[in-house]
Amino acid sequence: MSIWIRQGHRWLSIIFTLTVIAIFVMMAIGKPPMWVFYTPLPPLFLLLFSGLYMFALPYVRARGVARESAR
Repeated sequence: MSIWIRQGHRWLSIIFTLTVIAIFVMMAIGKPPMWVFYTPLPPLFLLLFSGLYMFALPYVRARGVARESAR
């Protein structure tokens, strides 16, 4: 499961980056509609959750190892 979340996080970061680049290109061409500025938010929220999971994973694993060694 951790491998899938890590791989998904990588792909989400690519999607987020391309979306932000596309917005800057659209701004250079003309004024885009307001909803365009909200398009990076869904990948950003998913990046937040997957990033928090990957951040907490070593601490959760270490806690489980510490409990087993205490037995």
